[in-house]
Amino acid sequence: MALEIVGGAAVGAVFEKLLEAVVDARNKATQFDSSLEKLENRLTFIKSCILQVEKLNDQLDRPKEEMEKLVRILKDGEKLIRKCSNVSCCNNLMKKWRYASKIDALDDSVLKLFQVDLLSQMEILAIFKSDRFSLISNRGVSHKYENLGSCEASDPPALLVGLDVPLIELKRRLLKDDHHESRIVVSAPGGCGKTTLAKRFCQDKQVKEYFEHIWYVTVSKAFDLIGIINKLYWHNEEQVPVFQNEEDAVNQLELMLKKKLQYGGRILLVLDDVWCGAESVLVKFMFQMQGYKVLVTSRNEFPGFGSTYNLKLLNEEDARNLFCHSAIPQGGTGSSMPTGDLLNKIVRQCKGFPLALEVVGRSLHGQPVQIWKSTLMKLCEGQSIVNYEDEVRNCLQSSLDALCNHKDIILKECFMDLGSFPEDQKIPVTALIDIWADLHKLDEDGVHAISNLHKLRSRNLLNLVLTRNGANENDGWYNDAFVTQHDLLRDLAIYQSNQEPIHKRKRLILDLTGNRLPHWWSNEKQLQLSARLVSISTDEMFSSSWPNMQIPEAKVLILNFNHTQNKYELPEFMKLMYKLKVLIVTNYGFCISELTNFSLLGSLCNLKRMRLEKVSIPTLCNTITELKNLEKLSLVMCHKIGQAFASSTTQIPEMLPNLREINIDYCNDLVELPDGFCDLVRLDKLSITNCHKLSALPEEIGKLLNLEVLRIHACTRVSKLPDSIGSLQKLSVLDITGCLRIRNMPKRIGELQSLREFQMRKCRGLRELPSSVTDLVELERVICDEETAQLWDCFMHLLPNLTLSVPEEVINLHWL
Repeated sequence: MALEIVGGAAVGAVFEKLLEAVVDARNKATQFDSSLEKLENRLTFIKSCILQVEKLNDQLDRPKEEMEKLVRILKDGEKLIRKCSNVSCCNNLMKKWRYASKIDALDDSVLKLFQVDLLSQMEILAIFKSDRFSLISNRGVSHKYENLGSCEASDPPALLVGLDVPLIELKRRLLKDDHHESRIVVSAPGGCGKTTLAKRFCQDKQVKEYFEHIWYVTVSKAFDLIGIINKLYWHNEEQVPVFQNEEDAVNQLELMLKKKLQYGGRILLVLDDVWCGAESVLVKFMFQMQGYKVLVTSRNEFPGFGSTYNLKLLNEEDARNLFCHSAIPQGGTGSSMPTGDLLNKIVRQCKGFPLALEVVGRSLHGQPVQIWKSTLMKLCEGQSIVNYEDEVRNCLQSSLDALCNHKDIILKECFMDLGSFPEDQKIPVTALIDIWADLHKLDEDGVHAISNLHKLRSRNLLNLVLTRNGANENDGWYNDAFVTQHDLLRDLAIYQSNQEPIHKRKRLILDLTGNRLPHWWSNEKQLQLSARLVSISTDEMFSSSWPNMQIPEAKVLILNFNHTQNKYELPEFMKLMYKLKVLIVTNYGFCISELTNFSLLGSLCNLKRMRLEKVSIPTLCNTITELKNLEKLSLVMCHKIGQAFASSTTQIPEMLPNLREINIDYCNDLVELPDGFCDLVRLDKLSITNCHKLSALPEEIGKLLNLEVLRIHACTRVSKLPDSIGSLQKLSVLDITGCLRIRNMPKRIGELQSLREFQMRKCRGLRELPSSVTDLVELERVICDEETAQLWDCFMHLLPNLTLSVPEEVINLHWL
């Protein structure tokens, strides 16, 4: 509350009235101009002092009587000046002289007041201000606030690398007098330098000149809203109120902020280390005030609070500089110094992760070269930094622990599953959907899976990459969506999975590249394991025979290989996986490998989903009897698909009686669909994408009466759709995007009574639409480009529910 004085007026207000009267009098009573000018200059000079004394008295609740003398002089002075304004030029000289003398006397009184009373008062108040114990006593505030600490940012580390660009970007976005971007969240995994960047920002000269007040508060995991507000009050030397509740505390804080801003100084509030679950706290600081801005650092993203700035990992040069600062003694030379090649190799193993670079660097500081070499050998042999550097592991582990406290405990399980895929490889989202549908009972369409990926991405535990805007989350098509993950986060998932004895692990993740075999591999006894997910990665150096493993509880098997050989044999132990529901086989090599030993699949009576990538399957149907429960088959970059089904002695409907979904992607030798595909009467999704030798769909496709989704996406040689497509009465999504040669739509297309979405971008050859499109009464959305949109213009008035969408094509090449 502003300091009240005699008459209920504040000192500042009375002073302003006097100054206003002087300025007004100078315009009216020119005969006193020299005296009034002198007084005006005096008042202008001491104005800041008057306001400062008032402010200090307000903060310290000083008695109002101490200011009465000043107020009395100011009020009497205002009356005098108002009278001078009414003295005309015609009045006698004696009267003019008398008023001029009074003005000069007022000026002398003001000068004396400033030199003696005001300056002394300021010194006394300064003592009160600096004396914390007296201040607490006078304000009636509990001693417990002494321990709240300062809200000033401490100095960042002496060496700062890789922060120049982020600092410039933050200044560009925050040092602007507009409301467009008043709240920014700096987001990155733990140990990436978010706090260091925030402290560096607060210490920057331009930032300190722009913001009058910079308040830095560390929120941490166990946040306390009232405690934070108490700290802000204490730091600003304000009386700390006794808040009734959080709402009262927020309201009082808002009043304090408005008061600070009234003095003309901008405010920057930095909330450091905000954890997941603190969204409700952040919302309390979303005040809409000119000159008030908030900078947050967190491992998470809070899009509802403010825009996100993702802090990137260090490039190779910055990583080397940071590592050398920790690892190389100042001025270090001599035979104990590592070679540049050795140093660079260790730096690369840290993957640009600042905390890892510092921790590993400190561990090697002053050590002989032999220890450097030993460290490199461990890293190159697959012994991750996470395994033996507790500080790095604990920092990353805290992010994982936060998932355990989250109400959706499946999030942690999904994160742990990501360790099943090879290092530095993109993970297809469709593969994760297949895994999680059976392993964690998520929906088969991937809605919950995508939701979990977004949640993990917002916590900086993975990157979700959409390679183009065709990766449409609205209709459940995710062929162009991939997940990538930093190596240390992957290592953390594997480390956690390996904490239990091998026979008790829920996930058995075996990296056998380089022919590195676990100690139990050659055990002749049969291994009884309880894993539900099994992942095995091998390369061309793998030369051992598969062990005698029995994993009866396994539901998911992931086989990753990178071979130059032209064949890959499925392991024999698969035939004992009676509960297996998901099989994913991926070749990460450059050459296509032929899969052999397909007869094992005949034992997998519960197999529901199978994904094969970059393999040749010429003998698939010759070696499989029946897969009665297989519901989804995905073939990516596979060869000889036509041969695989054409040479079968068993009819496809008999072999795959319950198949509901087929995905064929980038299979470049696919010229036509195998005949039996159109007899799969249960099929409800057929997706053929990026198959550039496919020239046509069979007329028999009209027999797929249960088909709901048909994608012929980027099949550049397909020139028409069969007329029988009109028989697909359940078809709700039709996608012919990228089919450049299609010129006309079949006349029967109007018979697709259930069609609600039609994707037809990049159909440059399309010239006209048949009039029957007006019968597509359920059609809600057509996704096309501008040229194709014109073809629909003449039908729009007959299709009132239809919306044309013309998205801008965005292709993301960063994942390559």
